[in-house]
Amino acid sequence: MNTLLGKNIKLRALEKEDLNFLYQIENNESFWQVSHTQTPFSKYMLKLYLENAHLDIYQAKQLRLIIEENNTNQQVGMIDLFDFNPKHKRAGIGILIHPDFQEKGYAFEALSLLINYTFTHLDLHQLYANITEDNSKSISLFEKNNFVKTGIKKDWIFTNNNYKSEILYQLINK
Repeated sequence: MNTLLGKNIKLRALEKEDLNFLYQIENNESFWQVSHTQTPFSKYMLKLYLENAHLDIYQAKQLRLIIEENNTNQQVGMIDLFDFNPKHKRAGIGILIHPDFQEKGYAFEALSLLINYTFTHLDLHQLYANITEDNSKSISLFEKNNFVKTGIKKDWIFTNNNYKSEILYQLINK
């Protein structure tokens, strides 16, 4: 059984061929708010990142996977585990689908695959996501995958001269 292979997409490790895709995504200012980025990335810095992407999640405390269409092998997005804590058996999760591939169910399938992978292979007890209150697509996505709203961080994100609250969602493996 391959926990990273779905009906329409697969999750795979980063490859050096992903450099241009990463460059396009990481330098798209419309994504900076959710990734907490404030400056562009050079291709050189992303190349260095890719060279170290082979590090085990237990070393790096994070894991980024490419979301790829099964039929075309086209990169459609990325899904991340961050703040990985094996002692407490938890990790944060983030997902980004390129605008050209949204509304096709890829995010739901990728999140479902990653949940199964983390509970099966990493023996995690819980996953969490931080979502701004105005991101209705992400809220819907995580709620459809059984994440539960457990808290609100008031005025947590400052963007465009305004504060946004951030909602904490958790999925606990029982």
